[in-house]
Amino acid sequence: MTQPVQTRTLKTRARLLEAAREVISETSHGALRVEEVVRRAGVAKGTFFAHFKDKDALMDRLIGERMDLLLSDLEACPPPQNTADLVRDLGPFVAFMRSERYVFDVILRYSGAAAREEIGPIAATFERFILLLAPKLAAAPFRKDADPAMLAEGVQAFIFNALGLSFCALHSDDPLDGRLEAYFDLWLMPPGGATA
Repeated sequence: MTQPVQTRTLKTRARLLEAAREVISETSHGALRVEEVVRRAGVAKGTFFAHFKDKDALMDRLIGERMDLLLSDLEACPPPQNTADLVRDLGPFVAFMRSERYVFDVILRYSGAAAREEIGPIAATFERFILLLAPKLAAAPFRKDADPAMLAEGVQAFIFNALGLSFCALHSDDPLDGRLEAYFDLWLMPPGGATA
């Protein structure tokens, strides 16, 4: 008896997710309303809350899913040969995080820094980012006097700092790629340009 219930539950969740993706494609992440999702999915509002704690929990799933796909694209890139290559390769991932202030806010809240009870999809992408970027940095002509995982964590931190500044009125017009490349030059390139 549990198998049909589980199958029905999975199908309902899939309908909710598909309806949410449709709404986002027509509007934005921030403009999504639970009422519209349940209407399109053909379920009661209570059914939504049986699957997701709130709108942000749904966004954790959808945004984390998108970030994971973008990380798969990044994983397929060869090791960068310079910081400009790294900025280019990270471009789609960073652009998605910058696509809406709401998206960036959800990413920050669900990054794992808020000591949540469980690791959700967004927080999992933070770990995956480090695991896939560290070997690329180790294979690149960057500094060799630091642990590649620590270098990858720094890259991640600089991305968040640059994104935060891009949403600040004082820095919103500054080119993000230029800021990232300057950060990465300082963080990844050894003094004098030697990779020893």
